[in-house]
Amino acid sequence: MLNSADSARTAQRTDVEPDIVEAVDVVVVGAGLAGLAAAHRLTGAGLSVAVLEAEPRIGGRMATESVDGFLLDRVGPLLTQSYEELRATPGLDGLVLRPFAPGVLVHSDGRYARWGAPHPRRAALGPRSPGNRSVGGAFSVARALASAPRHPAASLDQARLGASLVRLAATPTQRILARPERTAREALTARLPARTVQGVLRPLLAALLGDPDLGMSSRRADLALRAFARGRTAVPEGGAAALPERLAAALPAGTVRTGVRVTEASISRVTTAEHGVIRCRSVVLATGARTAAELLPGLRVPAFHALTVLHHTAPVAPTTDPTLLLESDPGGPVAHTAVMSAVDPSRAPEGRVLITSTVLGTPPDDTERRVRKHLATLYGTSTDEWELLGLRHTAHAVPAMPPPHDGRRSVRLLSGLYVCGDHRATSTPQGALASAHRAATALLTDLGIPAPRESESTEAA
Repeated sequence: MLNSADSARTAQRTDVEPDIVEAVDVVVVGAGLAGLAAAHRLTGAGLSVAVLEAEPRIGGRMATESVDGFLLDRVGPLLTQSYEELRATPGLDGLVLRPFAPGVLVHSDGRYARWGAPHPRRAALGPRSPGNRSVGGAFSVARALASAPRHPAASLDQARLGASLVRLAATPTQRILARPERTAREALTARLPARTVQGVLRPLLAALLGDPDLGMSSRRADLALRAFARGRTAVPEGGAAALPERLAAALPAGTVRTGVRVTEASISRVTTAEHGVIRCRSVVLATGARTAAELLPGLRVPAFHALTVLHHTAPVAPTTDPTLLLESDPGGPVAHTAVMSAVDPSRAPEGRVLITSTVLGTPPDDTERRVRKHLATLYGTSTDEWELLGLRHTAHAVPAMPPPHDGRRSVRLLSGLYVCGDHRATSTPQGALASAHRAATALLTDLGIPAPRESESTEAA
């Protein structure tokens, strides 16, 4: 006697196949950044596409929740204005990036120091950006200015770091990728003082790539630092979800379906839990790495860095400066924080304050209490009257990139079956978009459809 599972498999082998509900050219599994970007390129080439998302909303880790008029990012990755894939991806036209103040403010041993990106002209990268100043320029946080150390050793460290970033900003991508690969800590310590690496570059790279131990590939660290040197750090206006929402809005009506969970995937069909079978000519898996491996056993799943994002509101803003504040001391728990309503006013109701803070790794049991205490130290003000708006822990937030790291992992498993996402490239939104670009191009090539002529993806960070 057949059990229910055997019966189901037998039914699928019959010629009638009553559960087939639709036929399209391509099924994209996952409505995160990579899946939506791939779908946009494929529909632009004239293919019919169905994007299936198991969750009730699109965006994946780029999701943004609305709470009492505040826009709260789930993960809230930091972007840089120099990310070329943001400009090259169809559907992201008109995306507004809200930049932080130039450089970063680093807290260490009770003191503050302002560390900035090199001047664009000094790096031979074009005209001056408004407000961009050289290393050591003034920061308008009064408390930081009052307590920032001014001594020869610090000035020399700033000069060395500034010169290093200027050189890095002018270095071509291929030259960086040709360098010997080791951990970022080993490579950076070989060319800069250990106190600069530990006190400045470690917290900066932790904020950009989610790896507080500098265990990532030295090549990927250099590319991230180059992006920082070429353009200010920024966030999307309206929250991280602005990217996937803009991509989804540009797709033909009905392309994206939420609440549809895929249980099986092959070249010619996908099976869903409750919405029948969809026939197709090709499938693109654009889920997270772990879900992709569940659908296609054998796919490698990388290690991940965890992070926790907390959002607070306060009666009075601790500062009105759009500053990215980094914690250099490893005791934490806060890795970086900012008054996000000063960076992007659209994220808070008019006249209200939004402070967003990130904890890297496994959070302590009393996360909110410890974060609140730490923020009081960082901002130099009482946090007793601050209100917690949201706390979100994501265990698999950022794919790890230890050496050796292949930033162009194959997206073509075989003709008709493709996989994309930041786990196939680099652990940034830039990487997710670049891998989507490659997957769509490979699919169109296999189908004999000319891909639109576009600039080559850089996958620089």
